[in-house]
Amino acid sequence: MVKSDDGPIGLVAALVRSSFLVNAVYAESGREHGLTPQQGQLLCVLMARPYGMSELGATLRLAKSSLTGLVDRTERNGLVQREPDPQDTRAVRVSLTPQGSKLADAFYTETCRRIEQLPGGLSPAERDALAGLLGRVVLENEVPPVFLGPGEGGASGAHGH
Repeated sequence: MVKSDDGPIGLVAALVRSSFLVNAVYAESGREHGLTPQQGQLLCVLMARPYGMSELGATLRLAKSSLTGLVDRTERNGLVQREPDPQDTRAVRVSLTPQGSKLADAFYTETCRRIEQLPGGLSPAERDALAGLLGRVVLENEVPPVFLGPGEGGASGAHGH
């Protein structure tokens, strides 16, 4: 929806405002599933496979203490579990519980549906162009794969987010 009094939006404002828009959808979908935005991100990342704590911290760009608190709270809710890392007996991996996997799938599906509707006023060609350009920005800035869209790879049987 473009307001006539808004005028053209520059690149910086467009990127910043689009991130607010996506974050608002993500937060709203999370609230409806009883998740904070950070818990939603954690579940989506873990849909692909279990992660070690240091790898998870780097992917989510969280300090160790913040990540530990997030995993603790999500574990108390029965959505994730810590398990020994088979490659390193001193380390643990975090994985989804069956309840967490079910919730992650529901949250992911609903979030994708809502975000897919955001560029509803664009033609298929414009949507493809937008995806291509934003995809290049993401790849050039080495954004970790916190969230992958449907069909964008990942582990078999998982969405790969």
